[in-house]
Amino acid sequence: MHRTALARAAPTPWPRLRRARTALYPRVVNLVTIESDRRARHTTVTCRVGGIAIGGGHPIVVQSMTNTATEDPAATAEQTRLLAEAGSELVRITVNTREAAAAVPAIRRALDEAGCRVPLVGDFHYNGHLLLTEYPACAETLDKYRINPGNVGVGTQHDENFRQMIEVAVRHAKPVRIGVNWGSLDRALLTDLMDKNARLASPRPDREVVLEAMRESALRSAELAERFGQPHDRIILSAKVSDVRDLVEVYRGIAAHCDYPLHLGLTEAGLGTKGIVATTAALSILLAEGIGDTIRTSLTPAPGGDRADEVRVCQQILQSLGLRHFSPQVTSCPGCGRTTSSFFQELAARVTAHIQERLAVWRATHPGVEELRVAVMGCVVNGPGESKHADIGISLPGTGEEPRAPVYIDGKLVTTLKGDGIAEEFARLLDDYVARRYASTAAQRTD
Repeated sequence: MHRTALARAAPTPWPRLRRARTALYPRVVNLVTIESDRRARHTTVTCRVGGIAIGGGHPIVVQSMTNTATEDPAATAEQTRLLAEAGSELVRITVNTREAAAAVPAIRRALDEAGCRVPLVGDFHYNGHLLLTEYPACAETLDKYRINPGNVGVGTQHDENFRQMIEVAVRHAKPVRIGVNWGSLDRALLTDLMDKNARLASPRPDREVVLEAMRESALRSAELAERFGQPHDRIILSAKVSDVRDLVEVYRGIAAHCDYPLHLGLTEAGLGTKGIVATTAALSILLAEGIGDTIRTSLTPAPGGDRADEVRVCQQILQSLGLRHFSPQVTSCPGCGRTTSSFFQELAARVTAHIQERLAVWRATHPGVEELRVAVMGCVVNGPGESKHADIGISLPGTGEEPRAPVYIDGKLVTTLKGDGIAEEFARLLDDYVARRYASTAAQRTD
């Protein structure tokens, strides 16, 4: 409508409010929950990487990647061990030089000597066909090969180099991940699709053609791998971009056209909060739709930062969606003018630290403790209610409230703490609850 016409248009009157006729509403309203609304997992075959089952309805696998020079086997083995210790179930290492390929067996030996059996994935670009054929010990040691179809070669060399890598995988009975990335997309395929699009009467936006090229690159490469002898159940696909909406769209398209397990990840996610939020937004949409069998968070590490943060982010995404449980969760409020004291923040931090200190022992002696829910709340507004929803919770007094801290266990008020020893007393109650709620492995062995 023209601007002058809009100016003359009569304003739309506000709708009149009417008293609700409550008799028209049912007395009981069923609440929609994530559990009841969650879609079934996308059906895939099972691909085994080392001793880890991926896809086929198995738990979604967390993986990570080292950033050490693979030519340094001691440093790479140590970082791999730390990533595995943090919970990474697969660890990918760069294999980009002859020295790196030669170092892979030494990395595996160092991990084995440390009692770390995490599967190793070799990340190959440009020269993987040469390294895998020239260094058979590397090819045999790795548990999976990541192949980027966008940079295995140009023209006729593309298929030939790709064939060599697949034949090595077949010879050593290794799975492969065909990992497309829009930063290194197959230029020949993209050019072909762009040319065809330009000849259309109504060409599509370039973005749509790029996403189609990514999907086609993954699917065509998987088909080619099978023609070269790779079993169907030894192929995993990925197609990574750095835009959240594009990632969701491209994975929906791939999932609709195949039953290969899918590896999810927002490539070049970024630093700090931006990287965590963007990755969480993208992966959560897909995972809630049942798409995805293994995930990684590609965070830019802060200088001197902990590489294992990317593992913890993946775990928290899965746990927040209720897809897996890795450690007890502590719910705590953000604070407001009712909580001018910092005590509840300090208590939340102390409870979290208390759990982390005991978690390794609890996991070994009290299976199931990963599902424990703890609440540390700061005032009377939401404190009692949130504490009742947790397995065990405490509601601290806010500003001006009576200095009492009721403790709820399994939804019931069991005691009220007072004085200077609240933190210590709540920790003891938490320890007692874990011992009582989660039967010890020692007790199970004697039954």
